[in-house]
Amino acid sequence: MEDTFKLVVPCLLGVEGLVGDELRHMDAQNVEPQNGRVLFDGDAAMLARANLCSRYGERVLVQLGSFRALSFEELFQGVKALPWERWIGKNDAFPVKGSSLNSKLASVPDCQSIIKKAIVERLKQKYHVNWFEETGALYQVQFLLMKDVVSIMIDTSGAGLHKRGYRANATDAPIKETLAAAMAYLSRVRSDGVVVDPFCGSGTILIESALYAMNIAPGLRRHFAAERWEGMGPEIWQREKERAQDLVRRDTGFTCYGYDIDGAAISLTLENAKKAGVISCLRAEKRDITAFRPAGERGNVICNPPYGERLLDLKEAEDIYRTMGTVFAPKQKWSYTIISPDETFEDCYGRKADRRRKLYNGMIKCQIYMYYKS
Repeated sequence: MEDTFKLVVPCLLGVEGLVGDELRHMDAQNVEPQNGRVLFDGDAAMLARANLCSRYGERVLVQLGSFRALSFEELFQGVKALPWERWIGKNDAFPVKGSSLNSKLASVPDCQSIIKKAIVERLKQKYHVNWFEETGALYQVQFLLMKDVVSIMIDTSGAGLHKRGYRANATDAPIKETLAAAMAYLSRVRSDGVVVDPFCGSGTILIESALYAMNIAPGLRRHFAAERWEGMGPEIWQREKERAQDLVRRDTGFTCYGYDIDGAAISLTLENAKKAGVISCLRAEKRDITAFRPAGERGNVICNPPYGERLLDLKEAEDIYRTMGTVFAPKQKWSYTIISPDETFEDCYGRKADRRRKLYNGMIKCQIYMYYKS
């Protein structure tokens, strides 16, 4: 395996800058944010570190190469020329998946087949075998065809990085963990601060805020595909896990409060917080939004309120927005960060946001509305 290689972190549209900043903070080299992804250079230790510590990225990929392909023959030869034997052993599994956008080679199944065949032909020559059992470690090959340029990658993460390991169960229409973490960052959550979510659901925003405030690496409680790879031995992962553990701040004084009208959601929030290791700083109870009051000297309200696509009743959603506009009273040292896909949110809420930011919750285009002026 090479000492250093090109790595890629795909991410939700709108958080590329956050991913770039956190990678630089991890000491990644040549960080280059692009549309929906961030490229950087790193070694095996950086590969492990990015998997363990990235709050906003969706997964970590090794980029083997990039080239132009207008025909299946060009695709085949371009893939075959890549150094697959540096990564994939003769017993390892290497399934192929990917996507094609605005490219002449538009058939994804055909591209999958050609890429698989090219890898097999390369490895046949290198290992002098005619058949690959693929019973070993998983090397998930991914390709992206964009405007006739092919990027060929191997996924190091396995399950997406948003799967932190604490949310086995979730309420309807949960917010993605990576997006919740981004909201905590954008809200400038303090290590000694207070975060309140009056629509806490399964507790994702509260838990991600706590992990952020205490600097707990989000990947510490899960495993990654590359842990089984040759050249990515357990000592590398152990070293990076110990590094991440050393950076945890347990004595911060951070507290978060979750409220929801659904008692089952409260139970789920507490259960997930326990799995995430942040139960000591989290309180949750059944309470309606009408009872909310900004108590204390300072705090951040961060929430993903029910909206039309989730409730199937737009009027009910708009009524909730109006109530929020009333109970989320401007108060010095208090801020309110709200995500919604509803273009009429500010009209119902009753005030224009002090700042807005466009982000995606899955495939749903949303706005984050930030209120912090008293």
